[in-house]
Amino acid sequence: MKVLFTICGRAGSKGIRNKNIREFLDKPLPLFTISAIDLFLKNCPEVEADIALNTDSEELISIVKSNKMREVAIVPRKQTLAGDTVGKLDVIRDTMLEMERRAGAYDMVIDMDLTSPLRQDGDLEKVYREQKTGKWDAVFTVADSRRNPYFNMVTYVEGEGYKKVIASDFTARQQAPEIFDMNASIYAYAPEFLRNTKSIFDGKCGIVKMYDTAILDLDHESDFELMELVARYLFDNKPDFTAIYSNMGK
Repeated sequence: MKVLFTICGRAGSKGIRNKNIREFLDKPLPLFTISAIDLFLKNCPEVEADIALNTDSEELISIVKSNKMREVAIVPRKQTLAGDTVGKLDVIRDTMLEMERRAGAYDMVIDMDLTSPLRQDGDLEKVYREQKTGKWDAVFTVADSRRNPYFNMVTYVEGEGYKKVIASDFTARQQAPEIFDMNASIYAYAPEFLRNTKSIFDGKCGIVKMYDTAILDLDHESDFELMELVARYLFDNKPDFTAIYSNMGK
């Protein structure tokens, strides 16, 4: 099985200044993603893999190139893919096409979010094995949702006030359909699906559940502080979280 791992990050950022090159618990944030890939490949030596960083940030390139775990190919971010409204799927596809030109075809493409340091050793392998079944065009990670649109989420309806997002007569959460939050951590794609799709939901999707870390997204400075607090607890108490952190070395 030949796998392409993609890591995508632009120069600068909105909300948290230069978040892609920030340190997280005294280690560069991008190295958490490379460490997760490194552990996966150590656990699955049968997998042949390339890792590619798509970016226009020289600082990010320098950090990634300095890692001692795995070699990472650099795919320069095209100007047409550098805007705020460009979808990440377009960047992943562009990375795949360039790496195919350099190294030939791949059996699977796995995108690893650059700002998701709270992964357990084993999460990536679960995604890989689920996508490898051949049942799905894409597999992505989720966590159990803390709210449910059938039960305890509301939206404004003109002239009627606030109503449930989805009308229902459920009186207990357990009666409502199971709902998940996409946690934007790991996505696996069949290359041919990725080559032609405009949206991940154009295809048949599978999921892998990850540990619920409160679905923190790094959009504001306070998010960064909260995620570090959660991470300290997890790294001190959950060995599968500690593994990725410890694998980076001193």
